Amino acid sequence: MRVDLFSKIGNLIKFLPTGTIFIFHFLNPVFTDYGNCNKSLNKYLSAIFIALCGFSCCFSCFTDSYKGSDGKTHYGIATFKGLWPSTESDSVNLSSYKLRFSDFVHAFFSSIVFAVLVLVEPNTVDCFYPSFATNSKVLLCLIFLPPITFMVSLAFMCFPYKRHGIGYPSIEQSSNKTNLLLP
Repeated sequence: MRVDLFSKIGNLIKFLPTGTIFIFHFLNPVFTDYGNCNKSLNKYLSAIFIALCGFSCCFSCFTDSYKGSDGKTHYGIATFKGLWPSTESDSVNLSSYKLRFSDFVHAFFSSIVFAVLVLVEPNTVDCFYPSFATNSKVLLCLIFLPPITFMVSLAFMCFPYKRHGIGYPSIEQSSNKTNLLLP
């Protein structure tokens, strides 16, 4: 039970678009001019940047990795037929990496998590909604964040994520590292 709990907590990073969130928080002050979007160019650039980050959150849910016959980790995009590109594999059955309903659930809820983080980020709010009062922000966080957090957590529990997307180790590598860390 203890091993299962730690593996679930350790796999939480796979559920959330952490790389995209980091890039967003790093570059958003530049695009929004620290919330002072006096020029329409800042608003357009910020909107494009938010859209690209949202796409990245969604797209990363459809990537996976496998260990090829050459011993290297290969990455691809999950399709209805299997993993694409599949020219690198001789001994791995890539048709087992087909798209599943849970991939779409994870893509949707990862996008929701990103949207919520965008909507509560101070620079974005000051740029797009400068008249939004501080008390309204607090009220919004108190009313909407708990139910959204509960729904996303419930969805991630009901639909376990089995993909090892771009930037994450393949199944063989992650199981070996897990075994090394356990007592």
